[in-house]
Amino acid sequence: MNNSKKLIFIAGFFLFFVALNAHAANVGDVVNFTVDKGFDASGRTQAMATLVSASNKLYFYVDNTWWSAQTQAQQAKVLTDLGNLSGEFDNNIYPKLTSTFGTEWNPGIDNDSKITVLFEPMNSIDGGYFRESDEYDKLQLPDSNQREMLYLTASSIDDPNAKAILAHEFMHLIIFNQKNKINGVEEDTWVNEGISDYTSTLLGYDDVYAGSNLQARVNDFIENPSDSLTDFQNSKYDFASVNLFMHYLVDHYGTGVLSNALKTKLIGIDAINYGLQEVGAKENFAQVFTNWTISLALNDCSKNSEYCYLNKNLTDLRISPTLIFLPLSGNTSLSSTDVTKNWAGNWQKIIGGSGNLKLDFSSLTGLNFQVPYILYDTSNNYTANFLQLDGNQKGEINIKDFGTKYKSLIIIPSLQTVAAGVDGSGLLYPYTFVVSITGNNPDADQTLIQSLLDQIASLKQQIAKIQAQNNLCSVLNNNLSFGSSGSEVSCLQAFLKKQGTNIYPSGLVTGNFGNLTRQAVINFQKANGILQTGFVGPVTRNKINSILNAQ
Repeated sequence: MNNSKKLIFIAGFFLFFVALNAHAANVGDVVNFTVDKGFDASGRTQAMATLVSASNKLYFYVDNTWWSAQTQAQQAKVLTDLGNLSGEFDNNIYPKLTSTFGTEWNPGIDNDSKITVLFEPMNSIDGGYFRESDEYDKLQLPDSNQREMLYLTASSIDDPNAKAILAHEFMHLIIFNQKNKINGVEEDTWVNEGISDYTSTLLGYDDVYAGSNLQARVNDFIENPSDSLTDFQNSKYDFASVNLFMHYLVDHYGTGVLSNALKTKLIGIDAINYGLQEVGAKENFAQVFTNWTISLALNDCSKNSEYCYLNKNLTDLRISPTLIFLPLSGNTSLSSTDVTKNWAGNWQKIIGGSGNLKLDFSSLTGLNFQVPYILYDTSNNYTANFLQLDGNQKGEINIKDFGTKYKSLIIIPSLQTVAAGVDGSGLLYPYTFVVSITGNNPDADQTLIQSLLDQIASLKQQIAKIQAQNNLCSVLNNNLSFGSSGSEVSCLQAFLKKQGTNIYPSGLVTGNFGNLTRQAVINFQKANGILQTGFVGPVTRNKINSILNAQ
């Protein structure tokens, strides 16, 4: 066989092979998909599913077992919900995300421009996932479904946040094409997830804050603000930290930072630095991260626009630092040692004492700590400064008249040793600070006590505000059931969330009584010996109200 015949044969074989890969899907088709047992509610690796709906850009497959368990009326509603979801994808999600970040691989591994979405029962804490292996040929990865494909939990079909989940997972497809296919690199997980989670705000889904993805991320962040940005372990705190960092980044530098970060062979921190450089920013990633940690304590644009959020839903976000109380009188010294990961914020607030304050900071030689600090005077005015550390990672702060002229000091140490692209690096490193007060003035004790009482009153106001933001209430006055909505549903969801993840794993407070809320009610009824109906009637309401009153 001569060379020309060989080329003809190879070209013909390639076209035949591509034709085999193309999926000519029709509604009613049944496919056996490979699924991730870590997400699947039954721990399966295979799921039979039927194509129940299709749009210009999507195929919607539904797990057969779940679908057959739905009544005819429920199936009709599912089809309506999928129609609305496909319209949102075709008209908003797809054009907005692709124009901002670039396209997915299209027509892709299956030579089909449509994206496959499989709805399957998942662990209740999971909204969806994306498998990179599906983007490879079965000859390379036998468990590949060999198509552009996303996986969403079946319980999200009637959830108002379904469009946000779909957008998040679709963004992973875009990032795969921009990074893996075009640039031949694997993006760090924290950047991948951070950009994907930000799409909810970019698309306008977080404009109404109550029940939004952003509200859920803020609530989780407040629980654990010191979670490392780069050590992504797939916990809710990881998603919260990367989400809120991306919001700060875009607030101050625009979405161009993120889109440019996807157009380079650099990854992780280096990719963000590239994105900042491309939009003409003076700051690098480390400086942006440090400013972000200060913003989380201050969130005040009046003195420095770098120390605040611009998003209207985040203007009131402030974390509560760990409080360190010094004795009200007498000379004293206090030592504190803690550990931290790279790129994690830490906030300690020192109050009490009266006299001249000295703070000595130290860590291990060879590390790179940044230690901004905020000093408040008795009139609640503040200044933000930076502790200068020497080559041995040691430095000190000296403040005269602490307790009389100045009422509190917040230090915000963060370890910034790892500067290259990194995925993980979750090692813990120690740091120590010693606070001492000398030259005590006994006449200032009363002023100090009043200052502390004022701070306690302020903390009480903050607690009340957080309770209001989390839709806490004291009584349920009406029966609630599947399909209900409003403030009392939010109250119910907030109550169920406080009962723990065994009762309400997702913990979503949306104001809409959907499948997740109904299952949580059933879990609560089971735990309290009440008939398991998923309906919040008089018996269930009385039990909930008795617990609320006790709280």
